[in-house]
Amino acid sequence: MSGRLTTHVLDLSQGKPAAGMSLQLWEFGAGVPKLLRQAVTNSDGRLDAPLLAGEELLPGSYELVFMAGDYFRGAQAAAGGEPGSRTSNMFLEHIPIRFNILDPAEHYHVPLLVAPGGYSTYRGS
Repeated sequence: MSGRLTTHVLDLSQGKPAAGMSLQLWEFGAGVPKLLRQAVTNSDGRLDAPLLAGEELLPGSYELVFMAGDYFRGAQAAAGGEPGSRTSNMFLEHIPIRFNILDPAEHYHVPLLVAPGGYSTYRGS
């Protein structure tokens, strides 16, 4: 079985998946960041396909950047929020998570638990 890289984003402030959050995957292999993928989470807060899989998944240093500010401003607007409320001036604009792929045969899952004022992540399964 070949390895893969996946993510899942949960919005702790609403107690549901973070649907519609944009993210980017960067590679830091040669010291110069290289944008590999851009994606948007689906209604379950996941991506429809792995970010990397099979031969694309190589050992190295990577970074996922989650566009939390845009997501929370969009959620605020969808809920009829007023400009100037607590999410219009986001504390967390972008959330970068840098990690290493050591064994490309493994599944690397990088979940994000996020709220307007903080976040947590871990290596999931």
